[in-house]
Amino acid sequence: METLIWVGAAISLIGLGGLVYCILTVMRARRAGLDDAAMKAKLQSVVAWNLGSLLTSALGLMMVVVGIILG
Repeated sequence: METLIWVGAAISLIGLGGLVYCILTVMRARRAGLDDAAMKAKLQSVVAWNLGSLLTSALGLMMVVVGIILG
C-alpha cells in the first residue's frame, strides 16, 4: 500500500503542475492585452487543461486516501 500512496502523491503533483500551468497561461494572456475574441479563445483552451488537471489531482488524492485506509 505504500507504493499506492507514493504513486498517488506523484499523480497529484502532476495535476498540481497542470493547475500552475493554467494559472500562468491566463496571467500571460491578461498581460498581453488580447482583444475579447482572442481572450475568449485562449480561456476556452485553458478550461480543458484546468478540468483535466483537477481530475488528475483528485484521482491522485483518492489513491493516497485508499492507500492510507488499506495500509
